[in-house]
Amino acid sequence: MKLAELVLLAAIWGASFLFMRIAAPELGPIALIALRVGISALVLAPALRSAPALAQFRERWRPLFVVGVANSALPFCLLAYSTLYLNAGLDSVLNAITPLWAALIAATVYRHPTGRAQVAGLLLGLVGVIVLVWPTFDAGVGKIPLAIGAALLATLLYGFAVNYSKRRLAGVRPPVVAFGSQFFAAVVLMPLAALTWPPHAITPSTWACVAALGVLCTGFAYVLFFRLVEHVGASYAASVTFLIPLFGVLWGGAFLGEPVTPAMLGGGAIVLVGTALASGRLAPPRPLSRRA
Repeated sequence: MKLAELVLLAAIWGASFLFMRIAAPELGPIALIALRVGISALVLAPALRSAPALAQFRERWRPLFVVGVANSALPFCLLAYSTLYLNAGLDSVLNAITPLWAALIAATVYRHPTGRAQVAGLLLGLVGVIVLVWPTFDAGVGKIPLAIGAALLATLLYGFAVNYSKRRLAGVRPPVVAFGSQFFAAVVLMPLAALTWPPHAITPSTWACVAALGVLCTGFAYVLFFRLVEHVGASYAASVTFLIPLFGVLWGGAFLGEPVTPAMLGGGAIVLVGTALASGRLAPPRPLSRRA
């Protein structure tokens, strides 16, 4: 049952790249993401229905604000921008680099002990990124490198937010963190969305993608994720990272006719192995001890 929920969560988060790819060209990245986080904040608002949860929200609003900006507002906008020029499948594979950044920041900024396997994973992940993105530089579209940079910057922000949350939001109920991050992301983005709102009418298909992003891919997905954390642990729930690219590529190919290239398959596989090593989820076998 929990495996089914994990696969469902990966399918939902993988679909977010499809919905952004469809809606971002018409709405623009900022307006799209402002609607996404605003809707998801409404979906997650019941998290504050208890007095202890409300008290935590009031007491920790400053770190919640930081997480809202670093884990939602900025990276969501950067990924939405990248989908203007990159395939949804490629974007989802680049998103899988997040644990690499998280491990690198933990090792360099917070002096977290790092073993040889983690270092090897970081280097392998870098090789995977190069293999993954190299063919796109020959596509003849001038903004593709900028779009790749935006996607990588988004994953860097995710990696920072993971480490920041562990230290500044320890003990805060996960639903409160989920609501707070979306609420403050909406507070930051709504004024910008008003300034960048497109002058033309928005088509029903784009509105449908907005609703799917806000309700399904963010609000419901957070609830499902924290349900997994509660029942089977954070480590198991975090393994969804390895499944999201599969569905991102699948949805992009099925609904947008996006090609699956050898570079995507090879680079994506290298990235995932490197991520597994860097995050400690793929440990090398220990040598058998010898008795004298």
